[in-house]
Amino acid sequence: MSPRHPLLRPALHLFAALALLAGAGASMAASHLPPVTDIAAQSAAAAQQGEPLVILVSLPDCTFCETARRNYLAPQTAAGEITARELDMTADTPIRDADGTMTTAKQWARARNISVAPTVLFLDRNGRNLAAPLRGMQGDFYGAYLEQAMDTARAKLAERPAAAK
Repeated sequence: MSPRHPLLRPALHLFAALALLAGAGASMAASHLPPVTDIAAQSAAAAQQGEPLVILVSLPDCTFCETARRNYLAPQTAAGEITARELDMTADTPIRDADGTMTTAKQWARARNISVAPTVLFLDRNGRNLAAPLRGMQGDFYGAYLEQAMDTARAKLAERPAAAK
């Protein structure tokens, strides 16, 4: 063995680890939040935790949607801080609405007059807004706006009587 071999091995391990992390970051950037499938069930599960159901309404290949997802919603979801789902506003994906009726993601977004992506909604167990939706990307203060909306939504959930939940 050459004298450099003990130094070369840790460097190769470091290089391999960095390559894996870069690959994981790229795949995470391309991923989506769990999909909206059943608003009644998903919002009820979030409400049982004292949380609103956060829905990212997105478009395919939307860089602002990717920023909202990757930098804000996905990390908080992964950490268990929020319950977030994603809905592609152009998709014909079937979803069950809060009232139990079947619709598509596209029809659901259209019925709520959502025309900007990203739009982030904060829903109670009945599919009603608990805070003003975040529409578009508000640059440097997006995290603050998101936190403010989450605080408003959580406060409204907490003040509702148990029977109304």
